[in-house]
Amino acid sequence: MRLAPTFTATGLCALALTLAACDSGPDVSATNATPEEVQQQVEAAGGDGVMVSPGRWEGQMTVQEIDMPGLPPEAREQMKAQMGSGQSFTSCITEEDVKQQKAFFTGEQDDKSCKYDHFTMENGKVSALLKCDRGEEGRMEMTMNGDYAPDRYRMEMASKAEGGAPMGAMTMKMMVEAKRVGACTGDEEG
Repeated sequence: MRLAPTFTATGLCALALTLAACDSGPDVSATNATPEEVQQQVEAAGGDGVMVSPGRWEGQMTVQEIDMPGLPPEAREQMKAQMGSGQSFTSCITEEDVKQQKAFFTGEQDDKSCKYDHFTMENGKVSALLKCDRGEEGRMEMTMNGDYAPDRYRMEMASKAEGGAPMGAMTMKMMVEAKRVGACTGDEEG
């Protein structure tokens, strides 16, 4: 379950789901750190303890604001209508995921363009600012603030992307909430 920071709503949602990987125990504080460095601190802070409850997770992602000036007005309105009503999602966290303490925060390490300006996780709260600079492909900033526990989380996220084809600039604010609801059933989306 490795998830790379991306410029998309789906990527933001997936990143939020993985924040459930930590309980209120670990304390992590990092500045100007790569996702890999943050992941190492998260793993070290968690020790040998279970950082996430395995099982079926269900959640809701609601886009509160979205602006994509490069998108035609009709397409922009259609996107707002689809995303504004909220999207449900399911995921299965396996015992193996828990044992391996997968890279819940960092995703694949081949994208070296991202750094956390700051990342703080303590007492069931998380606050982070992730910045990615992919040169001609564009830049992105994403803030995350919320609450988490081994069996639930609630995250408010905002992202701002600039440059890069085909749509150029984009800003988005969203809320993602999820909770563990029982054993995996095999029909989860991720």
